[in-house]
Amino acid sequence: MSESSDHAAGRGVIVTGGGTGIGRATAQALARRGDRVLVVGRTERTLTETAADHPGIHTLTADLTDPDAAGLIVDTALRAFGRLDVLVNNAGIAVPGPAAQVDRRSATAQIEVNLLAPILLTQWALPALAEAGGTVVNLSSAGSLGRRAWPYLSVYGASKAALDFLTRTWAVEFAPQGVRVVGIAAGVVATGMGIRSGSTPQEYEGFLDRIGKATPLGRVGRPEEIAWWVRQLTDPEAGYATGTVLAVDGGLSLT
Repeated sequence: MSESSDHAAGRGVIVTGGGTGIGRATAQALARRGDRVLVVGRTERTLTETAADHPGIHTLTADLTDPDAAGLIVDTALRAFGRLDVLVNNAGIAVPGPAAQVDRRSATAQIEVNLLAPILLTQWALPALAEAGGTVVNLSSAGSLGRRAWPYLSVYGASKAALDFLTRTWAVEFAPQGVRVVGIAAGVVATGMGIRSGSTPQEYEGFLDRIGKATPLGRVGRPEEIAWWVRQLTDPEAGYATGTVLAVDGGLSLT
């Protein structure tokens, strides 16, 4: 019996930032469920690695900051799948540094990828999502929840806090169209993002070790653990959940 036998298989899904980390794990988890997934990212090689051994995964190399990206992504998914049931706004970038050293270029890049891209992509996808009674999942960060501060990641944290606000607001706006919107505020997950943000491997391992020791559960997260929650929250049985931002962070945001 296939893993997807107890579910409505064959949904059309878009996952941004699907070449690595949480995006890769999410695309593969949904493909194993029986969904058809379009993974989007800037690097063809990593997207190909995500799709390897998963015939249900399609790839699209695209820059989310391109003015035509939203239309290209949604149109590609609809041509391939004929429908769109789930949009996972996962792509994100972080440029660490003190607020006094933030420059326009780095701030603009973070806001464009982390906030503006989900706005425009969701806007473009909404008609198809409404037709399917679909779900939007916004990948946020537990570091920007509540009244917490985040020194040296102020722009990144602000973009994620704004995304949480969009999750709540869109949930109310889109409910009459039958579209749910949920968020997952992930804690520190071993995705390699720190290295891609400029840390050395040694610095990144040291960071993960420190955070793991500070986390009530005693470790950092794994991409597959966040992907599991994406799968659960997009399942039809989760159909009464909308507007919620779920912290999946080993309890770190509680300390």
